[in-house]
Amino acid sequence: MLRRPAVPPSLSQRNPWRYLRDADVLHAAVVTLLAVGLSAGIAWLGCVVHVWRIARRAPTTLPGRWVVLVFGQRLIADEPGHDYRSRLARARVLLREGVAGRMLLLGGRSGGTRSEAAAGHAWLRGQGLPAGAQVELEQESVDSLENLRHARGLLQGGDRSEVLPPVALLTSRYHLARCLLLAQRLGFDGHALAAEDTLPHTPRYLTLLLMEATYLMWIDLGMRWAQLIGHRRMAARIR
Repeated sequence: MLRRPAVPPSLSQRNPWRYLRDADVLHAAVVTLLAVGLSAGIAWLGCVVHVWRIARRAPTTLPGRWVVLVFGQRLIADEPGHDYRSRLARARVLLREGVAGRMLLLGGRSGGTRSEAAAGHAWLRGQGLPAGAQVELEQESVDSLENLRHARGLLQGGDRSEVLPPVALLTSRYHLARCLLLAQRLGFDGHALAAEDTLPHTPRYLTLLLMEATYLMWIDLGMRWAQLIGHRRMAARIR
């Protein structure tokens, strides 16, 4: 069963450069740089270890039936790239094994003519979806935070008082720590699910882990700083 929400053009297009014009994001970046400098890099190394541990330990399946959120990724020539295909392949296994009682594919347009969610669904159909698979497309988000925020809206049906079900967050191992942090701040009971069987040991993957540690520190310290100084607008960015 598939439900396709409307895709507002103003929301569906990914534009990573917009953050460079965001005063709150730049404020958090300055705080992060100061923390790295004042700690002689130890604070950042702590984030690296945290991201690596979650990436290494994350399971590829969970007992029972779950609402599974599958994170999209920027498309390549309108098609899922390597990491996104790994997430989708794991999603297909979860559907086939009955672990995914309900699945949301997350992601708006990332420069092409269709959304990440639509491209992911087309890939799954091409591989053969199990009969009766319950798959929904969330096509308004342009980053991980919006992925989760819009998924929350779909799960609650627009009623913020509705209790959220526990969710499995399915993405690449390097991406899991950030998704777990954001999910927790948005009120989810989130559980990690890794796309890859094991943590890859390649220069590319190490670079991605280091980048994710930087993103994680940026988000976490930014939120903590906003709460410390009582910056309501900044603190409200993730809720």
